[in-house]
Amino acid sequence: MSELMQLQNVVVQFNERTILDNVSLTLEKGKITTLIGPNGAGKSTLVKVLIGLEKEFSGQRIRQPNIKLGYVPQKLKLNETLPLTVLRFLQLAGRYSRQEQIEALKLVGAEHLAKNSMHQLSGGENQRVLLARALLHRPDILVLDEPAQGVDVQGQIDLYELIDTIRHRFGCAVFMVSHDLHLVMAKTDEVICLHHHICCQGAPAAITQHPSYIALFGHAKQETLAFYHHEHSHHHHDLSGEPVKGDAHHCSNHKHGHVHHD
Repeated sequence: MSELMQLQNVVVQFNERTILDNVSLTLEKGKITTLIGPNGAGKSTLVKVLIGLEKEFSGQRIRQPNIKLGYVPQKLKLNETLPLTVLRFLQLAGRYSRQEQIEALKLVGAEHLAKNSMHQLSGGENQRVLLARALLHRPDILVLDEPAQGVDVQGQIDLYELIDTIRHRFGCAVFMVSHDLHLVMAKTDEVICLHHHICCQGAPAAITQHPSYIALFGHAKQETLAFYHHEHSHHHHDLSGEPVKGDAHHCSNHKHGHVHHD
């Protein structure tokens, strides 16, 4: 069964304010779903319901038995005075061997950061390490809250490319939260536009034309949403983008998000 988790008619209220109003969605194996919406739209609350941190809601949260969740938070608060290397940080995630930790870093192209201080990583490096920590659990559902925050444009493109490859490699469902669609568009199967209730949902190209999306975000600039195609001379990549042999995932004529600058 491809459906891993469902929310049905979820309502969350705080102090008589409705944060989520009758929200329903389905997360499917191998599918990337992106949640967009303005600040204060209820995105973080919806994530908390999905990952089980928010218990006070009406409606249903239905999940397949023994589903493993991986979560990459928007921000991680670390004590600046405590020395903490990347490997030590991964050790805090649970009883995983050093080899498993190194393998997780390899998966996200961050093995070279193993001995670096967590306090000195760039935004993109930090996100890769958090992703490695989530992948240690071999999750069925990977939830990423604003993964591109604090990451430069090229880093965002690389990050979304990596997330796309992860979902193919592991067959997991990916649920991403984003402020807008501009760079995630090429890597997203379904978009859900949230403003306390679901305003619209569907394929990215259709959503950008939807009146509810335009009302919240305005008209998307065509150059920001441009696509380009390229043909691979090889068919297989590891998760850091290097060609490898024997992987079953073919990616010729693959779409990539591309940003043009004037």
